Amino acid sequence: MSGNSIDLDNMSLDQLNQLKSSEESRLQAISNHYATLRASASKFQQAKTALSQISPAHDGKDIMIPLTESLYVPGKIREPSKVMVELGTGFYAEKSTKDAHAFLDRKTKLVDVNSENVMEAITVTKRNVNSLDVAIQGKLIEIKARQEGMKVRASEQA
Repeated sequence: MSGNSIDLDNMSLDQLNQLKSSEESRLQAISNHYATLRASASKFQQAKTALSQISPAHDGKDIMIPLTESLYVPGKIREPSKVMVELGTGFYAEKSTKDAHAFLDRKTKLVDVNSENVMEAITVTKRNVNSLDVAIQGKLIEIKARQEGMKVRASEQA
């Protein structure tokens, strides 16, 4: 259903159910990806907030440095005008606070654009699932009508 048009009327009930299951799995995966993107956007915003709180007056102050989300080590601020920025997959670079802000702004914009694209995919996939629900309901009504017709014919012949 994604990108190509499928004639749902010519599909069997089993095929429709299988396609619906596939689209629901796709929707779940895309929704998880969207949640990950939004969590990343939140972390970038927190980093920007923390970065904006660093001033020259913090020189020599004690801080806790995160090595992982749950492991911190003590440290001291030596040059408040320079920070280490994670570029991705464990690579770091020293940047000025101004450059770090610009980097975080670019990353935030990239995440926002990707979030919008993923949200569009979620909308399309939800529409696909709804179309499949309608087709399945129609197919069930058709099957029930056929069964009722067979009962009426059987009672007429008896």
